Amino acid sequence: MAERKAQLVRGFASLAFVVFMMAVAALPALAASFEDTLVGFTADSFNDTATAMSAVTESGDPLAPQILGALGDGRLLFSAATKKVYFKDSTDKLFDAATGAAVTAVAPGDLSPVRLNNRLRGLLSAALGSLTLMAPDVAKRIDAAETVFKSRDITTLPALDKALAQEKNAEVKEAMLEARAAIVIGAPDTSPEHRLVAITALNTRGDGDALVLLRTLPADVPANVKQAAASAISSIEYRLSIWANVQNLWYGLSLASVLLLAAIGLAITFGVMGVINMAHGEMVMLGAYTTFVIQEFFRAKFPGFTDYALIVATPAAFLVAGAFGIAIERGIIRHLYGRPLETLLATWGLSLILQQLVRTVFGPTNRDVGAPAWMAGAFQAGHISITYNRMWIIVFTIVVFAALLALLRYTAFGLEMRAVTQNRAMASAMGIKTGRVDALTFGLGSGIAGIAGVALAHIDNVSPNLGKAYIIDSFMVVVFGGVGNLWGTLVGALTLGVANKFLEPFAGAVLGKIVILVLIILFIQKRPRGLFALKGRAVEA
Repeated sequence: MAERKAQLVRGFASLAFVVFMMAVAALPALAASFEDTLVGFTADSFNDTATAMSAVTESGDPLAPQILGALGDGRLLFSAATKKVYFKDSTDKLFDAATGAAVTAVAPGDLSPVRLNNRLRGLLSAALGSLTLMAPDVAKRIDAAETVFKSRDITTLPALDKALAQEKNAEVKEAMLEARAAIVIGAPDTSPEHRLVAITALNTRGDGDALVLLRTLPADVPANVKQAAASAISSIEYRLSIWANVQNLWYGLSLASVLLLAAIGLAITFGVMGVINMAHGEMVMLGAYTTFVIQEFFRAKFPGFTDYALIVATPAAFLVAGAFGIAIERGIIRHLYGRPLETLLATWGLSLILQQLVRTVFGPTNRDVGAPAWMAGAFQAGHISITYNRMWIIVFTIVVFAALLALLRYTAFGLEMRAVTQNRAMASAMGIKTGRVDALTFGLGSGIAGIAGVALAHIDNVSPNLGKAYIIDSFMVVVFGGVGNLWGTLVGALTLGVANKFLEPFAGAVLGKIVILVLIILFIQKRPRGLFALKGRAVEA
């Protein structure tokens, strides 16, 4: 028994030794085989380069991603004399592409980069995508599947099928099925069954790219395939029309938030004081330039904390614009109460002076305000794109509106302001200093306009004409919603913002605004005090 065990052990040892020696003997052959796939890069021919790219992709060699990445970046080099291929890393260190070993000897003197054209760049993108289809990172696999979907390169199909067979993640698998559908839907010699599966996958994807692919279906496909494609096209078009309306609604809400911020301060001053302040847009401009100045200060003094400049700029813009507002009321407006035409002309002249002052100090060119990291970029929600800066401006507007409502309802100043709005003479008789309320109200409205400037600085260029672009729309919001009524201003901003964005696709931006203006004029003919008229003896008189 012991002798039999010894024989078995010796037999296994001999077999292991033979297998090891065969593997060692095969290594040079394998290296040579991979080196042969690289020779096409040395021919300096686009066709040979394309063949070599496919061979490297199909080889499965660990160096393949590095070689193709170097090719895309212009770091893949070849020697025509020695027929060898090299690549450089990010530090310009040279490596042998066949082995991955660093080149320690003197490099050949005739090294030249492997050239690419637009066709090869498309093939390279698909090849890199197929190489990362089995990457450990889920996000990389999804990106790779999306790359294959866009390239629709049929040579990536074997790698895609291999990755699909091993994929466990449902989201990645769906992306890979969509990529496979993009390849086979228009490929020749595709069976009707495979085309039907592809149509189903593209219908599930349901975006514009899927629609284009379904419309490029070959004409000679069977009737049931044509019917399935037509049904999928109709379904996708219907869903995309719904998403287009959702996108317009989002744009409308975004515009409404900007209009509300710009108009809410005007609603306060117009409602309490009855003053048509044509310089209100310049208060918005001052807030935007305050934001720019504070950002530049942070960039110069605290470059690592520029994301926090917005936190400082918001109260600073309120104080700067508010101080200007109080100065305007005390210096000009209070001498013109009861003379609306003269007040309008005076504030219009003041707006021109402020614009020229800003041009003198900052120059006439546009200034750029960078968004903090948490306001940059966008994300997809279904088939619509939502930018973070617009989203945060909507949130910011809601916070400002809620804070203003709380100020008016729960503070002594808010009570005095409401009293003056409803009946100025009675409020004065009750001991309220209406002059002080007027000054503070004008400062509050101007300060909120300054805050609007902070928001607008992150979605528009900061220029001397910034406020002028929003002043007319602000007046329309205030008049439509009801002078002095904050809830009316909110409803007016939402109505005009959403209506503008739904009219633009049909009438264009300019004609859409004209249509809105005509509709508001007709509405004011029926309801002169707007949607929500203020209540009070003086107001109703």
